[in-house]
Amino acid sequence: MSSIKEVARLAGVSVGTVSNVLNRPDLVAPDTRRRVQAAIERLGYVRNGSARQLRAGRSRTIGVVALDLGNPFFIDVLRGVESAAQQADLTVMVFNSNKDAGREASLLDTFEEQRPLGVLITPVNDSGEEERLSRLVARGIPVVRFDSSARHSHGCSVAVDDVLGGRLAGMHLREAGHRHIAFAGGPSTVRQVRERRDGLAAALGPGDTLTEIALPDLTVATGRMAGEEIAALPPADRPTAVFCANDLVAIGVLQEMTLRGLKVPDDLAIIGYDDIDFAAAAAVPLSSVRQPREQIGRTAAMLLLEEANRPDEHEHRQVIFQPDLMARTSTTAARRAPE
Repeated sequence: MSSIKEVARLAGVSVGTVSNVLNRPDLVAPDTRRRVQAAIERLGYVRNGSARQLRAGRSRTIGVVALDLGNPFFIDVLRGVESAAQQADLTVMVFNSNKDAGREASLLDTFEEQRPLGVLITPVNDSGEEERLSRLVARGIPVVRFDSSARHSHGCSVAVDDVLGGRLAGMHLREAGHRHIAFAGGPSTVRQVRERRDGLAAALGPGDTLTEIALPDLTVATGRMAGEEIAALPPADRPTAVFCANDLVAIGVLQEMTLRGLKVPDDLAIIGYDDIDFAAAAAVPLSSVRQPREQIGRTAAMLLLEEANRPDEHEHRQVIFQPDLMARTSTTAARRAPE
């Protein structure tokens, strides 16, 4: 890594001038400022906001970039992260990318500057931000993906077999007699959405019908949009069951069915994904595919600590948990005879 002294030497200025450019640029003449900035870019210098802490010892902070803190799934995952961090006497800094690739990139730049002990992240795109993540690793900051796979990249990851989860949902609905099933989820760029849909499709048999309802996001509001679309279909064309890509969407569909006077599961069976606490507590308890949420977070944090503390001994691993089906009233109260 380049130092501030090397930047000053290349730019032909004092270390104090470089510091002013970084912290108080208004005090530096424009020509000098441009010269210093050119030297910074040429050397690839990144100022270390945690230098004082690192001089005294290693950073005691883990950085977390969650995909969507509006989804209770990630709150539960963070409980697992905090549990492991607390045992190691570490602090956890949590940030929300809000599924925004630009914000994610900015957060990773901040981590590169601040140099935490390590970074846990659910990338907006599984194949995105590889360059920034690689830069963190090159600077000695281990990265572990959670609720995401690192099958095609360097590093550890912790995820759930979402194809199996979709298949479990499809098999459960077929066993209940459903032959026309809808899938509500999106966007298709999200790996979890694609794999859950693919698992559902693999569970269907000859003559079964799959109706896809594309959503811009996975929220209660978009779930109500899906419910509205289903309810607007003529009864003869309406699916008898819907598999939602997460529980928030499922809750939205349930709300819309209730608003329109349609019965769940008699008129429409509903199954979600994640098994957040609100699923079992819904007015009609929702069937859901359960992910071991806290275990995902705890395992990801433990892998991170192992790599940070024993980098020479550490071997990267891709941990895949198996989901479980939780059958409740939204799919089991009434069963249909197979046609």
